[in-house]
Amino acid sequence: MIAETVCSAVSAAGLGIAAVTAYRKRFLAAARIAAYSLVPIGLVMTGVVEWAADTAFSVTAWAGFGVLGAAWLLFSATRAVERRRGGTRKERRAARSAQREAVAPAASAPSLGPSARPASRPAAAPRSGAADDFSDIEAILKKHGI
Repeated sequence: MIAETVCSAVSAAGLGIAAVTAYRKRFLAAARIAAYSLVPIGLVMTGVVEWAADTAFSVTAWAGFGVLGAAWLLFSATRAVERRRGGTRKERRAARSAQREAVAPAASAPSLGPSARPASRPAAAPRSGAADDFSDIEAILKKHGI
C-alpha cells in the first residue's frame, strides 16, 4: 500500500516537472520527463510493485537467491580452475596425444613438418685477403652495438 502511494506521488511530481519544462518551450525534454514519470504508476498498475514487495519480504525468495548465488560461485570456480589447467579433460588428452605424435620414435628432435622459412641461407662468395679478417670483427662489433 505504501509502495503504491510513493509510486503515485513520484509520477505526479514527474508530470508536474514535465509541465514546467514544456512551459519553458523545451518540448522534447518535457516529453522525455513525462515518459519517465509514467513508469512508476505503470509498474503499480501491472502488479510488478506488489510482486517485488512480496518477493523482498519472503524468506523463500531470499533462500532462492542464496542458492542461485552458490551455483554462480561454483560455476565461476570451476571455470577458473579449467582455464588454469588448460581446458577440459578431452582437450588435455588430445593435446598429449598430438604431442606424442609430433616426435618420431627414433628421432632426437621433434618432427614438426616442413617449415615456412628455408633451412639455411646460401653461403656468400668467399672473399680473399685481409678484408675477410676484418669483416668478422665488424660483424661482432655491430652485434654488440659498437
